[in-house]
Parts: sequence; structure tokens; C-alpha cells
Amino acid sequence: MRLDHVSYACRADAFPSTLSRLGSLLGAAFRDGGVHPRYGTRNAVLPLDGGCYVEIVAPLEHPSTDTMPFGRAVRRRAALGGGWLGWVVAVDDLAPFEQRLGRAAAEGHRRRPDGTLLQWRQIGLLDLLRDPQIPYLVEWDCPRGEHPSADADGTVGIERLQIAGRRAAILDWLGTPEADPLPHVHVDWLEPTGPAQRADESGLVAVDFRTAHGPVRID
Repeated sequence: MRLDHVSYACRADAFPSTLSRLGSLLGAAFRDGGVHPRYGTRNAVLPLDGGCYVEIVAPLEHPSTDTMPFGRAVRRRAALGGGWLGWVVAVDDLAPFEQRLGRAAAEGHRRRPDGTLLQWRQIGLLDLLRDPQIPYLVEWDCPRGEHPSADADGTVGIERLQIAGRRAAILDWLGTPEADPLPHVHVDWLEPTGPAQRADESGLVAVDFRTAHGPVRID
């Protein structure tokens, strides 16, 4: 189990300016990642040190955007002004999670502009829609060299995540209530002070990056 990527959502008309702004902050250029045809979204990716990546994703004018969980999550976050959509955990085998959650993983794919077809299985998007603090899970079905983190030049990496939510509940959902599933990533947990936390107040709040020109926080 490892951190696979973090997602930042924006409106379709803000996609180019968001790529420029975040790329300037990090001192690196995002790459066109293509479209998610089943979800009605498009993305751009930046490979990061440590085998993970950051993606910027925007909704398209497509029926899937309003019917598929990922498209709905992206459109909802974009409509709120954009920002961090969530964090994603990669596992080698989703079968134990399918058994524990009582449902099958969904198939996913997108074709990069160079023609490479990326395929994966995922579970947890419905949970993300209900509770933004929850990460969803992916199992990649492609060679390591085709993972979106491939070709990272080592100049940008994630140092820390800031997540608003109940740490115990998140670890229980991941099936690791006794241990931190992401030992190589620092996480600041912003626990709610009251008995309840609104959905728009929970989830990934900020990411601290290590860059060639020093630390950068994006919130």
C-alpha cells in the first residue's frame, strides 16, 4: 500500500491557467494526460519523486460527468471553486478490499496523447463522494514504466499531506487500524473538534512539496 497520487480539480475554462499556476509554483511542467472517456474528465500529470504523481483534472461537457462517481466528484469540487479533490492509494491486489467492502472494483482506462493505453481497477469513489476524507484505491494493470510517475526527474516530491478528517476512521476504512499505511509520507491529521464535520470541511487540505527551489505548499 502506497500513495499513488493526489488530485487537484478545476473548472474546464480554468484548466490552462491552473496548469500554468501550479507548474510555476513547482518549477515543472505538467504533461497532457489525455481524457477519461468513461468519466467525462480530462487531466494533466506531473511525475513526482517516490513513485507517485499529482494530477490536475477538469470536467468535460459530457453525460458521463454527471453520471459516473469520478466525474461527479470532479464537477462538484470544481463548482466550489476548485482545489484538492482527494488522495489515492495504490495496492497490488484489490481482491481483499472487494471482499471486505462487499462490492466489485470498477474498470478504468484512459489513452495518453502518445497513444499509450493506461488501464487500472479502482474502488472507493462512491465513498469519496459521500465523505471527502476517504481515499479511493487503485490497482494498476500496466508495466511500471507506463505508470504516470515514470520519468520523474527527481526534482519534485511530496513531503507532507494535510488531511482534515478522523484518522482512526480513515485507517479503519483502509483496513489498517493498527498501523499507518503510508509510512513514507508525513501526514498532518486535522481532527474535528466537535462531534461532526461537514463534508465541505473534510478531505485533503494542503500538500507540501519539495522542489528544486525550496519547499512549496499548495492549498
